[in-house]
Amino acid sequence: MDNSIEKMEKIIIINFMESNSIGCGDSFLHYLPYSEEDEKMGMLCTTVGAVNVPPETEYPPQKNAHPAPFRTVAEGRVLPEFQLVYITRGEGIFTCDDNTYQVKPGSVMLLLPGLKHKYKPLHETGWNEYWVGFKGVFFLRLLEEGRFSPANIFFQTGLHNSIISFFNQIFDEVRSQKPLYQFKTSALILSLLAEILTRERRMEQPNYYEEIIAKAKHLMESNVYSAINVPVISDQLGISASRLNEIFKTYTSMTPYQYYIQIKIHRAESLLEQENISVKDAAYRMGFDDQYYFSRLFKNKTGISPSDWKKFITG
Repeated sequence: MDNSIEKMEKIIIINFMESNSIGCGDSFLHYLPYSEEDEKMGMLCTTVGAVNVPPETEYPPQKNAHPAPFRTVAEGRVLPEFQLVYITRGEGIFTCDDNTYQVKPGSVMLLLPGLKHKYKPLHETGWNEYWVGFKGVFFLRLLEEGRFSPANIFFQTGLHNSIISFFNQIFDEVRSQKPLYQFKTSALILSLLAEILTRERRMEQPNYYEEIIAKAKHLMESNVYSAINVPVISDQLGISASRLNEIFKTYTSMTPYQYYIQIKIHRAESLLEQENISVKDAAYRMGFDDQYYFSRLFKNKTGISPSDWKKFITG
């Protein structure tokens, strides 16, 4: 294990030992209460924990410290919530929906509500495990929209200080339980998910993708006042327009055209703050020959027409 990761884990373990939560040795777990006010946010942290499972140890340790639905992790269970599990030492097996994954340091398991699964470390290796549970309509909406999917629940993200750091911050919030800690903890869970999913996406892309995206964005910024012409940009990058579209969307979840529109609208917002600039002037300066098309795009992206935006900003 990387020395910096090991040092961070030691710091976390010290924090566990000082905690009033259920704990034993190098382990910590906590199941969290929440109020009606917390539920209205649409995001809740339900459980957090970490455990050091030595080789040749029964799994899960402290089985009776968990509520009944959570105890059968090694035999198979279905959860009513989401959980994110990060392994930093040891090896094991994760099975879900008839698929079996080889778990190793840096593996991440994203457990979805209602999906039967099981996992455990190899008896001869044990492992170090960090987890956080969460639920709420916000996360369910991400599932409905396909942001989370049963086909994409296992990631070989690797060992990273940033991931350990997010877990550490979540644990600190849980230990203190200061006012609105659920709000702060949920925000950290979102950041943790974003960190993991971003690293996974980058690992899937060849290194030159990032360079192409950076150059394409620079060309768009440099020509933000020109008419949108993606083929010209692709020619300057030495690739076809269809290939640029494919790479850009894979890397950013937007097409080059959609990104170009976004930066034009942001720049138009600044133009409209000037009293001597009309909506028609702003449209033409941003490379739109049709003022009405510009106005439709502006409202679609901002939720307000450019004329109303100008009234609001300039009074």
